[in-house]
Amino acid sequence: MVAQGVVGRIVAGGEPIDRSRGMNVARTAAEVLAKHTTLELECVDRMYLNVYVPVLQTGAGAAHFFKKMRGNPVPSSALMAPTTRGFVAAMERYAADAGVDLVRFKRHERKDDRTRAYLREFSGTEGVLYIGKAQEKARVLRTERREHPVFGPYPWLVSSTAMVNHYYACIVDKDFGPLFVKFCSYFPYNAKLCVNGHEYLKRQLAKRGVAFEALDNGVLSCADPALMQRLADNLTAARIDALLRKWLARLPHPFTAADRAAGIRYDVSVLQAEFALTQVFDRPVQGRVLFEEIIRENVDLGRPDHVQLIFDRRVSRRTPSRYRTRVITDGVIPSLHVDYKHSRIKQYHKEGRALRTETVVNDTYDFDIGRRLRNLEDLKKIGFAANRRLLRVQRVSHDCLIGAKAFDDLHRPRAVGGQRASALRFGDPRARALLAALLGFGMLPDGFQNRDLRGRVAPLLGLSVDDYGRGRMTYDLRRLRLRGLIEKIPLTRRYRVTDDGLRTALCYHRAYARVLRPAMSVVFDAPPRSASRLSRAVDSFDREIQRLWQGHILAA
Repeated sequence: MVAQGVVGRIVAGGEPIDRSRGMNVARTAAEVLAKHTTLELECVDRMYLNVYVPVLQTGAGAAHFFKKMRGNPVPSSALMAPTTRGFVAAMERYAADAGVDLVRFKRHERKDDRTRAYLREFSGTEGVLYIGKAQEKARVLRTERREHPVFGPYPWLVSSTAMVNHYYACIVDKDFGPLFVKFCSYFPYNAKLCVNGHEYLKRQLAKRGVAFEALDNGVLSCADPALMQRLADNLTAARIDALLRKWLARLPHPFTAADRAAGIRYDVSVLQAEFALTQVFDRPVQGRVLFEEIIRENVDLGRPDHVQLIFDRRVSRRTPSRYRTRVITDGVIPSLHVDYKHSRIKQYHKEGRALRTETVVNDTYDFDIGRRLRNLEDLKKIGFAANRRLLRVQRVSHDCLIGAKAFDDLHRPRAVGGQRASALRFGDPRARALLAALLGFGMLPDGFQNRDLRGRVAPLLGLSVDDYGRGRMTYDLRRLRLRGLIEKIPLTRRYRVTDDGLRTALCYHRAYARVLRPAMSVVFDAPPRSASRLSRAVDSFDREIQRLWQGHILAA
């Protein structure tokens, strides 16, 4: 079922038809992703990086800098003012000498809009577009007066925040395309670097003469997709670091050559990183229909048990996060957002042509990884794996139907390799609880153990874990394994859910929760005055059967 106003569909010969074009529309997620995807690309998207001098981030480190490196007997924030004035003068002089505009941003002005306007007029391959100036809150160091019991008052450097001027150097780089470096004009002169992996990729394709068609922040088609993926994979921490060093050498710098020789050098950490999977469809309607169906079927993805599957992280009651799924509509374009701690996955239909699945890491510690840029490869693995896991959950979730033979087979005991596998009857409370609990382990790469599944099944049956003993769980694991719904991980005592197992569990769970239980509730529990169309239809059917039966009795 597709949201109203998306595309008119009728079913003819079992295939959905697009009325607007008279063409068949794929009806399952697996079919669309397998048969109607013309291009697939994994690429680092936007990266927002913190550029800082590690030793200057604390008051003690700053005191060491002023005393040992600058030779000042008393460290104080008063010593910062000359450096600040010199840096501001150098930045404004650089803009004048380079012939670029010094732009003061207005309050709430979108800086991207200003940059796009300059990009339209830029005709070179590399250079500074303009220097922007804005007041923003920043972390700074201040002098605080303290009292010593013997020596009396003394100054001490402490961390604080203040509204200070920032200078945006908006740049076009020949290898990375548009980017910006933002300097704080106050000590310790931290900076930010923002780059875009898709813009880097487009530049690399153009340099090699590979024909491609661009999406906004993406690629729609490419003459050599395999080369394109290799180029995207080659966006490494070393390349980004070299880019930063290149522009630090060209732009005004708040530290002297003597400071740099003494070890005052900028380091880089990750503030935010986006890892994107783009899947381009052969016809826009394919992606739109698929995406509307995926949203409808997966509005519960934000539950903790689903979040831990997608991000491959254990979630407990102490995990700091809001577990939610948000469907956000911008105009008529919906997007799906799933949160995990400070990070999230967002998924949307890009420009009506491609499905974009994107993991946004806002804090690398969410995944027990350090913030230094050198950890980029580990972050890539986590981000791209989360995208794939989400798609796998959605694919199996959307295509969870099982055939009549498989359904009938589950209802009967059978022998497998000389062992008896008991039935998994639809509607049986124990089978239903077992398969519903199995959904919670569908995508965990390390699988689960006896006690893990017991902890999920027992509450669904209204029992404690002790009442639902290890022996009963062993019996259930055995029949699940014999029927191919789970498999044992070699050389361990752990099990992994198979695709057939996940599909079967989803079919049982959704058929009961979304069809049988609501229908029975409407038919039997609804009061007579509020009878629904379904209950009235059932009553009418029952009356007709009764009349037919009475006619047969009279005839006899």
